[in-house]
Amino acid sequence: MDLRASTVTEFKVDKDRLPVCPASTTSQKHKNFVVEPMREKSVKELAGIGMVLGGRLEEKGFCKAKDVLGQFLLLKQDKVAFKCWMRQACFAGNRQSDDCYRCLREWCDAFL
Repeated sequence: MDLRASTVTEFKVDKDRLPVCPASTTSQKHKNFVVEPMREKSVKELAGIGMVLGGRLEEKGFCKAKDVLGQFLLLKQDKVAFKCWMRQACFAGNRQSDDCYRCLREWCDAFL
């Protein structure tokens, strides 16, 4: 078998656009959350929080996004502490807790 004979797929690169790392992009849910005041948004409207994690947070008394924001502020916006709390409170994974942290952080930067 000749390894040089294998085909290599060519990728076209748009030179006008910077490459985007999927882990650093924000979801539409994130964008929607950070553009307006908190009001009475459900905890499930936070980026990284879906039906399952949202249900677990509601069982612990965190029914509104502002409740999670309160915890975020009590933890002094510390990323490690917040992600640890998310893991303990609702068994959030690393990506989910990171998405939620970035969402709340950006919201605070815009509104506080």
